[in-house]
Amino acid sequence: MANIISRTEYKRTWQQVNQNTQYPDESDTADFINYCPQKFGRGYHRHIQLRGMRLLIIDEEFDDDLYVESEDIQDIEEEQIEFGFNLSGSYSRKECGQSFLDWVDTDEISEMEDWKIFAKKRRLKVDIHLKSSNLLNSFIIDNSKNLPTILTDLIEGNSKQDFYETNIIAPEMYLPLEQIINCPFQGITKFIYLEGKCLELIALKLEQLRQKSQSKTKSDVLKKDDIERIHAAKVVLIKNINNPPSLIELARQVGLNDYKLKIGFHQVFGTTAFGYLHQYRMELSRQLLLERQMSIQEVARTVGYANHGCFAAAFRKRFGINPKYYRLKH
Repeated sequence: MANIISRTEYKRTWQQVNQNTQYPDESDTADFINYCPQKFGRGYHRHIQLRGMRLLIIDEEFDDDLYVESEDIQDIEEEQIEFGFNLSGSYSRKECGQSFLDWVDTDEISEMEDWKIFAKKRRLKVDIHLKSSNLLNSFIIDNSKNLPTILTDLIEGNSKQDFYETNIIAPEMYLPLEQIINCPFQGITKFIYLEGKCLELIALKLEQLRQKSQSKTKSDVLKKDDIERIHAAKVVLIKNINNPPSLIELARQVGLNDYKLKIGFHQVFGTTAFGYLHQYRMELSRQLLLERQMSIQEVARTVGYANHGCFAAAFRKRFGINPKYYRLKH
């Protein structure tokens, strides 16, 4: 059973525990850490103020499920443009391995949604909060044609409609995410480096949106039943991670022809069926390494690799680091 707490009480508990702010570098007050209250679990939230944006790194694990009820919107911060990347764990509608863009207009919103943090799973997350649309608007002149119209209107200040989009964390996003979490620099070098990495992630997320928008215009519109069958195909792949069916056999199992499955899978998930399976294998292996319950060889076998060297090469290609060193650094 989940513990239930109000948003106000949740924030107050964090503030009481973190009355004495912790700075990784005492000379740098734009980079500070809040530690998780022991009544919830363990971990931290690291806040880094950059030009026009705030970087938030969350690394925590709760002992029990926590349901946070939102009471009003009096404490909403100004920055409601969030690029988020959930590397591990999940909460509310945001799942592990997902990237998202959440754009909320504070003049129109009447209440914040309740949210739930799930227990016994390490939550590792990188968020980039923009103070306003000015940063994006400075890049968009004559370069907005391929973005969704609603997003272009928001960036240019022509709309107050909310926008939410979620997708996978694309392979090319993992390296800058790891570089942000393990930033080796201090002082001005750190801030320039982190700002560049945040802009890189924003660019990759916008490119993902552009490709998704193009895919929808070029592909046949999928019916609800087709989408359900494509999600069923995803489940079949995950259940048969060590011995997946061929594309034709997979299509037969879910009642689609192989062409519609191939095109539809890419439209729904942004990658091919077996590209998705590979991403799932890599994401599962990363989580298993973090849990430290298996040897690296056992992790490799669990995600379908009989050869440890092949697994290490695939992991290194995906995350930019060998599985052994990934476990040591986390």
